[in-house]
Amino acid sequence: MNNPRRSHRAGHRTAGGGGRVPRGALVAGAVVAVAAVGAVTVVAWPDQGGSPPSSSASQPARTGSGDAKSADSAPPSPAASPTRAVSGAPRTIPFVREVRPAKGTGWRPAAGTRVVVAAGSEQALADEGRLLADELGKGYAQGEPARPGDVELAMGAPGSTGGPESYTVTTTGGRVRITGGDQSGVFYGTRTVKQAARSGGGLADGVLRDAPAKPRRGFGLDTARKHFDASFIEDRIREMGDLKLNELGLHFSDDQGFRIASTSHPEVVSEDHLGQDEVRRIVALAASRHIKVIPEIDMPGHLGAVIAAHPGLQLRSAAGKASRGAVDISDPAAAKIVDELLTEYAKLFPGAYWHLGGDEYRALTVSDPEATYPQLAREAQRRYGAKARVQDLATGWLNDRAKTVAAHGKTDVRAWNDGYFAGGVVDAPKSREVAYWTGKEIGARGPQEYLAEGRKVLNVNDEYLYYVLGEPNTFQYPTGRRIYDEWTPRVLRGSESVPARYDAQITGGQFAVWCDYHNAQTQDQIAKGVRLPLRATAQKLWDPRKPSLGWEQFKTLAGELD
Repeated sequence: MNNPRRSHRAGHRTAGGGGRVPRGALVAGAVVAVAAVGAVTVVAWPDQGGSPPSSSASQPARTGSGDAKSADSAPPSPAASPTRAVSGAPRTIPFVREVRPAKGTGWRPAAGTRVVVAAGSEQALADEGRLLADELGKGYAQGEPARPGDVELAMGAPGSTGGPESYTVTTTGGRVRITGGDQSGVFYGTRTVKQAARSGGGLADGVLRDAPAKPRRGFGLDTARKHFDASFIEDRIREMGDLKLNELGLHFSDDQGFRIASTSHPEVVSEDHLGQDEVRRIVALAASRHIKVIPEIDMPGHLGAVIAAHPGLQLRSAAGKASRGAVDISDPAAAKIVDELLTEYAKLFPGAYWHLGGDEYRALTVSDPEATYPQLAREAQRRYGAKARVQDLATGWLNDRAKTVAAHGKTDVRAWNDGYFAGGVVDAPKSREVAYWTGKEIGARGPQEYLAEGRKVLNVNDEYLYYVLGEPNTFQYPTGRRIYDEWTPRVLRGSESVPARYDAQITGGQFAVWCDYHNAQTQDQIAKGVRLPLRATAQKLWDPRKPSLGWEQFKTLAGELD
């Protein structure tokens, strides 16, 4: 590749052979001004003497001047007496976006505390209720009136709540009531209660209203270059749920490995892989945390594991040179085997979601694709007319694979940004989401081009959101600080933001682990390494405004919540 920054996803094998190289009540008299969700919450604290409210700094709230208390005061101990009043906003990650305090002593879990699912919500919220009860070590009940000390879960009345994933937590009379715009919203409310109990001992009296800025908040894992145990993935799902992340991307097929068992083509599967029953358990656990699992078989490049078992499918130039990882898309046999695999895995993974890949197809990384790969040029013209080029054949091939998964209900589809091309006779549907990861490839198109076409874009900016094992080229393991201090979903390429008018088209973002040097870190090291970056990403996807906590305070808060 001409650009060394891109080679971490270019498919070159490492010396190790496993990775692609260089791819609660507030004190009396508090004054609070609160706007709608997403606006700034201002809390001004009168001088009361004694301890300041412990959680006033945990939110994206600006503390008033004058007699305001310290923003980094220590949280009360969760083991403190339940009779002691709770004050201040809850200390959570991500921060609660709107806090309306009220007078009262607040709520702390006590010996008789139960998690109660309200009558009429049993079918919808029993799983969420039982999970929270187990996490708090408390009893569970449903269809009964809540008592003082209880946490009650209820679906909001139609039209009475916010949008999808929104929730309201009301604390009064020693009780907590969580309602939501949907099941996901109620679940996120339970995450706030869980974290508040851990970091501050409970909740102050008042009302919390919360909702995410972006609907897609993800973590991507490259399981193709490095095999990850099911237990590792399950632990990440639990972590994601507490952070209100809702998408897990599984990149399970590439040049170095194919990591999920197959009945249609067992010959392509690597020795170390997940069984299909393991995948079903992963998917079920994710669903219990309101997380969608989005599978990716990267194509038509990065199919080296398939080519290893079917060498006749490999793309070759006019000079006979093999193109690593790329199948010959003029050969119907390549489409047949890929469609068979797509059909099998579309049945394994529920939901409407699929990632087609589409990046770094070798035939489109040369200066003259038509001369270098004449068989592709001929097939393009045969299918799409005399003006068609290799890029049109590649686009049409990916469109056909999208039809294959659409036949199994996969209609919410995405592909990498370098799988879309301008100026051709064949185009990708505007409904297909662009996963924008880099702008360094040959013929790179800036993110505004995709946005100007009316496309939706997912932010996977490799400058901030890539954790690349072995740190090839100029990559460094992110600490999370740059994400927290600099990045927002509008920073799609490099460190520059796209204009605010495109914000609604940016669906969210995804922090991703790529295993270029698969032995560079163990699973435990990766789990520790992504801990703070993942929390920073979750914060900025939930609320992209500049956080009120500094980075060191954020790190301290993260420690309190672990």
